[in-house]
Amino acid sequence: MQYYFNKVVNGTFEDVIDKVTQRLKEEGFGILTEIDVTETLKKKLDVDFKKYRILGACNPPYAHKALQTEDKIGTMLPCNVIVQEIEAGVIEVAAVNPMASMQAVENEKLNEVANEITAMLENVIEKL
Repeated sequence: MQYYFNKVVNGTFEDVIDKVTQRLKEEGFGILTEIDVTETLKKKLDVDFKKYRILGACNPPYAHKALQTEDKIGTMLPCNVIVQEIEAGVIEVAAVNPMASMQAVENEKLNEVANEITAMLENVIEKL
C-alpha cells in the first residue's frame, strides 16, 4: 500500500495552495499548521530549496472520533498534505494515506475512521 496519493497540476504555487485549502474545506478539513519548508531551511541552514509547504489538515469530528477510539492516534495527527513546485508552473500535491499510516494499529473501529478520511483526502486530490 502506498503511503500517499498525489496529483501534478499546472498553476502558480500560491494558487495551488489556495485550491488545496478550498478543496480541503469542502471536505470538512481546516488547516491547523502550515510549514514553509523553503523558508525554514533557508533560515536554519542557509540552504536554497524548492517551494515546498506542508499543510497540517484536520477534520475535527473525525479527529475526535479517532482519539476516542485510540488515544495515542494523536501521534499521527493532523493529516499532512504537501504542495511542492516541481518546476515553474508544475506543482505536485500529495496527501498522506491514513490507511497506510494506521495499518500498524490493530483497532477495527479506527480502521473505519481511517477508511472514511482516506476517501475524503483522495477526493480532495482528485478534484484538483
